[in-house]
Amino acid sequence: MPSKKSLVIVESPTKAKTISKFLGSGFKVMSSFGHIRDLPKKELGIDTENGFRPRYVIPTKSKKVASELKKEAAKSNAVYFASDEDREGEAIAWHLSELLGLKEGKSNRITFHEITKSAIDAALANPRNIDRHLVDAQQARRILDRLVGYRLSPFLWKKVARGLSAGRVQSVAVRLIVEREREIGAFKPQEYWTIEANLRKSKTDGPNFLAKLVSVNDRPLDKFGLPDEKSSQTVIDGLKDAEWRVGRTEKKTVFRAPPPPYTTSTLQQDANNKLNFSAKMTMMLAQQLYEGIDIGGEHVGLITYMRTDSVNLAEKFIEECRSYLQSSHGGDSVPDSPRRFKTKSKNAQEAHEAIRPTDVLRHPNDVRAHLNERQRKLYELIWRRAVASQMVDAEMLTTSAEIRATADGFTGGFRANGKIVVREGYRILYEKDADMVILPEMDEGQALETLGIDPKQHFTEPPPRYNEASLVKALEENAIGRPSTYAPIISTIVDRGYVQKEGKALQPTELASIVTDLLVEHFPNIVDVKFTAGMEERLDEIAEGEKEWEPVIENFYRPFEASLKEKEATVPKRASEPAEGETCEKCGKPMLIKIGRFGKFLACSGFPECKSSRPLPGTEPGMPNDGTNRTDEKCEKCGADMVVRRGRFGEFLSCSAYPDCKSIKPLVKKTGVKCPECGEGDIAEKRTRTGRVFYACSRYPSCKFALWNRPTGETCPSCRSLLTFAKGDRAKCSNKECGFEKDIEKGEE
Repeated sequence: MPSKKSLVIVESPTKAKTISKFLGSGFKVMSSFGHIRDLPKKELGIDTENGFRPRYVIPTKSKKVASELKKEAAKSNAVYFASDEDREGEAIAWHLSELLGLKEGKSNRITFHEITKSAIDAALANPRNIDRHLVDAQQARRILDRLVGYRLSPFLWKKVARGLSAGRVQSVAVRLIVEREREIGAFKPQEYWTIEANLRKSKTDGPNFLAKLVSVNDRPLDKFGLPDEKSSQTVIDGLKDAEWRVGRTEKKTVFRAPPPPYTTSTLQQDANNKLNFSAKMTMMLAQQLYEGIDIGGEHVGLITYMRTDSVNLAEKFIEECRSYLQSSHGGDSVPDSPRRFKTKSKNAQEAHEAIRPTDVLRHPNDVRAHLNERQRKLYELIWRRAVASQMVDAEMLTTSAEIRATADGFTGGFRANGKIVVREGYRILYEKDADMVILPEMDEGQALETLGIDPKQHFTEPPPRYNEASLVKALEENAIGRPSTYAPIISTIVDRGYVQKEGKALQPTELASIVTDLLVEHFPNIVDVKFTAGMEERLDEIAEGEKEWEPVIENFYRPFEASLKEKEATVPKRASEPAEGETCEKCGKPMLIKIGRFGKFLACSGFPECKSSRPLPGTEPGMPNDGTNRTDEKCEKCGADMVVRRGRFGEFLSCSAYPDCKSIKPLVKKTGVKCPECGEGDIAEKRTRTGRVFYACSRYPSCKFALWNRPTGETCPSCRSLLTFAKGDRAKCSNKECGFEKDIEKGEE
């Protein structure tokens, strides 16, 4: 009779595949495909009168997996839970132990920061009990989000429009974006001028250089010292026939230290700024690199765990990194002692180690053939940042020269600055962003020649709209959410129609403003930044065992419930506005401006007898807009610029010469994924005649490949078909006969 095996359960089939390569024949590795239990979808699932006890169910999609895990556990001599090492992973392990009926206190929880043989062996040699404090913290977050979402969303249905939703953390993020948009709208530009002089030492002694005006008649100029063209011209007139001489000069050596290795937040910010990846895309790619990639027949985890706010590095990695740098870049590329970074985050959790490559010798060039383009770019970003963090400072020589221009009764003070890179240091691998500005050697009192004086008009600019990088930074700085939640927060507020992307910028919809104003007025705590940050602190205290979770929920929910009941009775439903001059095309009755899930629209006042509706004037195809969204594409009929406009079924291209030219064409939104059928076209977003979004090859009708869901860019490990985004931050196989699914990102409801 064959001996029993030990069962190791992870949450991802890709992770299971990687781990199984490191374990012998005495182990079997299986995947739970994420959470095996969850709160029921169609009801609250929380007993608010009896300690807020949650009722967990096994979703239909998980029942087969649950049955298989029970059977395998029953015939195994030991069961190990190897889900991720954060709170979410701890909760998955606890749910599995409950499902399998294992005794409390059994040491069968193993964790590791990287999926390598040494890390797996060390974890199996040191199993521990499931940490109930971490489980309680995750459970408290889940319950809080369920209570807010399932109680507040119906309120919005009654008072604003059907289909709306509210979230404990997402609503705060929407408020930040709405308030930034209002700052931009209220901004009034202020004019100011600057003056630069183009100078050189003599006709034969170059090079020429620029100096900026910093004082007039020995009075320092602030930013608005020259408020208009008249004041600027007065200075230029005063400088006519001026004598230019060098004043005090100064040289200074400046050292710039490398940045620390990536945390979840800084990785998402850099990937957005440098690679134009969304937070969701970044985390999906990082998950793939963490769980394992086939490298020459070996399934290897390329990076460490990607949900962290720690900048700590393992001593072993630091030693290996220094050795690699000494051999590849020379002994002077590393400082005398290793660099160690300290986490600045006040409430750092999941703080085990920063995101880094699992093997410093696995250079990006060595693995590029095994990675797709996006995986390669992200891996290279992570590798370079981690390795550069252990290199010597960059050394710059900065020079400055004060220059005086004197004429009868007038003195202009100018300053010229130069910068030379003396030693690249860590910049060899990361952040080559400082251009050299060379100033010639000059002596005090030396005469200079002027080649011209250039006045420039400027206007102050409003604060920029948030993009994903700056929003993640704002969420982190305000302690809103945690590393695992940034990406889901952003994808949720976009998917639910509160925010739309204009290029990289996040722009609130009209609906976002309406809902935000309602919540600020009637539920100020829900959308208050400090209140939300305080709740995160309490969740951290639960994770540390300093607080019980039930009182935290109780203290939040009772006032919230009482306020909700009072507001349901007193807050009126948002009234429809009459649409002047608009009548129903079917029955002739006046039309009303109503608000729905996707914003304002026209609806017949005879509803429900007449259900006629149409877009507001100005949103139909061909109607003009503000003209700020011109494209490089030309109209095929008249040659004018095409502009992006928004209609009932989304954005499209329209001729800027409308109404003289009414040419329109679809706006092709490429997904960045090549068509798997023809290998030539790109999968692009398209719409049916009824407005439903689908994804098809850009070479249609030559290639008729199409999907209903957006492709993720990766292929199914089972059948090699494209994976597509599914509900609940999951990815599923586009091949209906396959049925493969997996978690993309763990986050809150």
